[in-house]
Amino acid sequence: MTTTEACVLHAQRDLRIEQVALGTPGPGEVLLDIGAGGICGSDLHYWQDGGFGTVRVREPIILGHEVAGTVAAVGPEVQGLAPGERVALNPSNPCGACEYCRRGEPQHCLEMRFWGSAMRMPHVQGGFRRHLVAPARQCVKVGEVVSIGEAAMSEPLAVALHAVAQAGEVRGRRALVTGFGPIGGVVLLALRHAGAGAVTVTDIVPEPLAIARRLGAAATVDVAADRQGLAAEERDKGRFDLAFECSGNPQALAQAIACVRPRGAIVQVGVGGAFDVPMNTVVAKELSLVGSFRFHPEFALAAGLIGRREIDVRPLITATRKLADAEAAFALAADRRAAMKVQLDFA
Repeated sequence: MTTTEACVLHAQRDLRIEQVALGTPGPGEVLLDIGAGGICGSDLHYWQDGGFGTVRVREPIILGHEVAGTVAAVGPEVQGLAPGERVALNPSNPCGACEYCRRGEPQHCLEMRFWGSAMRMPHVQGGFRRHLVAPARQCVKVGEVVSIGEAAMSEPLAVALHAVAQAGEVRGRRALVTGFGPIGGVVLLALRHAGAGAVTVTDIVPEPLAIARRLGAAATVDVAADRQGLAAEERDKGRFDLAFECSGNPQALAQAIACVRPRGAIVQVGVGGAFDVPMNTVVAKELSLVGSFRFHPEFALAAGLIGRREIDVRPLITATRKLADAEAAFALAADRRAAMKVQLDFA
């Protein structure tokens, strides 16, 4: 087998299923049969808009970084993995040698090669393909309890675990989550697992909020339909201890700043453009406003939590489509009223 089918984006709205080269595993590498892959917000931006911000698709790129599969063969010098074992694949491939890697902050690697990314030229190819040769060090075993689709949720859950860690102590604390897409969903799951107190979730459409309630949100607010829905939480300088802004919307951040109590923490998870931030309020309330970018040690933790089903991600996987139907799957994933997490089936 020298080629494999892959989901390749050539330009905006130009998504093709085509054959790409497939090598054999070298030292420290494994050959994988990919089972499932989740369509992420960045994948949607590439497909819908041809990129985001200054990052543009300039050559054909295999999309996808939320993938899991089964080991088909191992190359020389691979230890701890055997054919037939099911793994979640960490798409993060830092260099290990730059300043930030040496400081133990590999998510900020200066030479990062993150799967399915057009930030570099040539682009870093992704995991939406039936078969893939990958470094064994990027494979985390998930066992036999969960589905391969659940295992593919390890990457977004790792993002959420890193975001929750950025907030400090969360046990027993009241939290606000703004924006309930897939990342807002895993943030809610991560908060509940960490023992947070009551969590309120907001969004601008009602359908995701119904899922939030099923996942244990204490309250939900459709801020488009009820613009005063959080007014009570703004009293006395704010009532929430923590907020996780997952929408990338400046209005949501402003609302979080208004609703978090003095000396509380706000974690910015969603990616947007330039924000007009009410810094006078941030200063006067002595708020901690911190960003959260990707993950590193959290990936193995996420895969373990999912593999043992200590965190159950199944309610977030709302649709699965065959690779041949990839374009329809992307269209579905873009409809927030119809789907939460859409995955591709590569089996």
